[in-house]
Amino acid sequence: MSDAVWVLGTSMTRFGRYPELDAVDLASRACMDALADGGVTIHDMDVMGAGTLFQSQTGMGQRVQKQIGQTGIPVYNVTNACATGATAIRTVYLSIKAGEAQMGLAFGVEQMGKMGLLRGGAKAEEKVFEAAGRYGAVTGVDGILGTETMPGVFAQAGMEYACDYDGVGFEQFARVAYKNHQHSTLNPLAQYRKEFSMEEIMGSPVQSYPNTLLMCCPTGDGAAAVVLVSEERLRSMPAEVQKRAVKISASVLTSDPWVESGQVQPDVNTLTRNAAAQAYETAGIGPEDLDLVELHDCFSCNEMITYEGLGLCEEGKGGAFVDSGANTYGGQVVVNPSGGLISKGHPLGATGLAQCAELNWQLRGEADKRQVDNVSAALQHNLGLGGACVVAMYARA
Repeated sequence: MSDAVWVLGTSMTRFGRYPELDAVDLASRACMDALADGGVTIHDMDVMGAGTLFQSQTGMGQRVQKQIGQTGIPVYNVTNACATGATAIRTVYLSIKAGEAQMGLAFGVEQMGKMGLLRGGAKAEEKVFEAAGRYGAVTGVDGILGTETMPGVFAQAGMEYACDYDGVGFEQFARVAYKNHQHSTLNPLAQYRKEFSMEEIMGSPVQSYPNTLLMCCPTGDGAAAVVLVSEERLRSMPAEVQKRAVKISASVLTSDPWVESGQVQPDVNTLTRNAAAQAYETAGIGPEDLDLVELHDCFSCNEMITYEGLGLCEEGKGGAFVDSGANTYGGQVVVNPSGGLISKGHPLGATGLAQCAELNWQLRGEADKRQVDNVSAALQHNLGLGGACVVAMYARA
């Protein structure tokens, strides 16, 4: 196995709607920008990882190569639910760690328009569900159980957490979304950059209680890309390039473990706990050493329970963690300075790459108005229901 792997170049398009471009156009733009940011070209790449879900049947990596340069390198087309983006990064990371490559390009792209994350790709305003009780027993306008929807699955996890612990309720879940919408106002690449009041968030249409519309991520179009490089190759590059590089100090991928009692609903937290524990051990740090985190807040409920899964707060203390402001600027750790999936957007295959880009900009000191002070260690959490979880650690050069 080779030495450490470093991030050399990063980029992302603004997330939003691009009816005038196709997915290949978006991905090619992100790739070319990441190569330029790293001061390299496609001819320097030894491997490519291409992440997408809805365009996965088209050989996205090869199609992008036709626009940015066909050099004969191996291409891995990656699909791994909502963790597709971070898995594409990890594919290139492993190629470099194994000594098969010195430098590689990973990208993620999705063109979803207003597809949404509800059952059958329905638009949010077309399917309004309400839930109650410990496991979120759900009724909907057409009688479909909310467990067939993404908001319903994560609502159930949130309701179980709220029923198990004091100090966790509708207001705390809403406060998570309030924080992320507020952060997004500082991010020019976010799909939505509007600050909402707590009243607006709590009063927006219920999708699956406690998730209202403004506690759910929007889907759309977008792409992001990163260039990875081996430590050996990095050492041969100019000093100014080395200074901007960011170290990947850990990269871990997990899936749901088997449980003896059986599993009715996907477990959205155990695979996070397992990945985080391995990543902390590999990086040689603990959650107390983190300065910022980009985590998979597809819904406010998931961010709340992920605090505990990543060790950011003690068991059952997610509500107090939120109420104290420990998750934002001036607190214990800044969570989702980009605005997170809730405001930045969630074009599925691009999300993990966008998280990586944000953390690298922060560690370089290039995050402009949303810059977190004195960043030295950061964590990425990219979750795919069903399930897959990537936790990666990044450190300043």
